[in-house]
Amino acid sequence: MAVTGQVMILFVLIHVLGNSTLFVGGLNAYAEKLRSIPPLVWATRIVMLAMLIVHVYLSIRLTLENNRANPELYAVKKHLKATFASKNMIWTGLVIGAFLVYHLLHFTIHVINPEMSASMNVDALGRPDVSAMVIANFQTFSISLIYIAAMIALLLHLAHGIQSSFQTLGLNNDRMLPLIIKAGSIVAVILFMGYISIPAIIFLELIKG
Repeated sequence: MAVTGQVMILFVLIHVLGNSTLFVGGLNAYAEKLRSIPPLVWATRIVMLAMLIVHVYLSIRLTLENNRANPELYAVKKHLKATFASKNMIWTGLVIGAFLVYHLLHFTIHVINPEMSASMNVDALGRPDVSAMVIANFQTFSISLIYIAAMIALLLHLAHGIQSSFQTLGLNNDRMLPLIIKAGSIVAVILFMGYISIPAIIFLELIKG
């Protein structure tokens, strides 16, 4: 769980950095560069799919084991150190999984709003216009809302998942743990702000196609 989670966190970080090239007019160039190295793109997809499958399998198994270990409901529940994020990891994970399917159908496979897909439109240099596709879609309130809601689930999942993964790897002494918890929360918030800034700024028409 810890290792697969950290690999996916690294991917989430790289992905938001790539997406952020939209703000400087470089998203089409970034997308074109990725298309020019298909072996790397497909290797990344295969690795991330494997990480996701293992992560989901282990999360379900651990949840079932925890439930079997505590088969009877307590009359009074006390979560001394548990947070909302930690108690709902399975649910935020399910939301993220559902969103991932939606996101792939939307911006990669182009089943959702195919008329706006980058492959249907080109920019002035003849490249698939990924930037125009993103801007056109996020000008729709419902689409922006879906993405922002999913990023709230990601924020909660990362807020607990980052510090939990480091604890699992043994960095859980009294001196390091508070720093890990704080750092995990900061990283989660930064990633959240990075992701929601794109639909939010486009919907508010601070960037136009």
